Amino acid sequence: MKRYLYIIFAILSLNSFAAQAGGVYLQPDEFINQVFDNAPPKARVLWLKKELKKQIADILDHKYKGLRIRYWQRGDGDNRKSAWILEETGKKEPITTGIVIKDNQIELIKVLVFRESRGWEVRHDFFTDQFKQAKLKKDHRLSQTIDNISGATLSVRAVKKLARIALLLDQTIQNETDK
Repeated sequence: MKRYLYIIFAILSLNSFAAQAGGVYLQPDEFINQVFDNAPPKARVLWLKKELKKQIADILDHKYKGLRIRYWQRGDGDNRKSAWILEETGKKEPITTGIVIKDNQIELIKVLVFRESRGWEVRHDFFTDQFKQAKLKKDHRLSQTIDNISGATLSVRAVKKLARIALLLDQTIQNETDK
């Protein structure tokens, strides 16, 4: 009888761990404060024109619902840094990420809020560090390979899509300021 109780306890413990795997790891405003050394610039808005919305939809494999996206930017030219807080659905729930772009490449990516019961491993540095220095190629793919995590495929796909979108959005604001 004791043996069965130990097995039941072990199963319940694993289930409670899985249920707690998601959560808020870092509030979006805390992320922005950290990125800009507790002196963040005022948030800006990028209005999504028809062509940009189509490019985003091509990356996501579905329509993007918003009309605009907020971002934070400091500096210009080679000294420009932008930060984006973006969401995409993993399996059923949205994954909120903070992404920093500098010199047309990813400087930092953090999973801020994870709402799924599986795939939470994408929040760890061993995964997100793969994105550092990734650029966007002409076909809107990342310039480097990102390894998958067994059991977290849909979460990995979502984060990869968000990284591509952040790079695309950063290119867009750079092109608009260069005009």
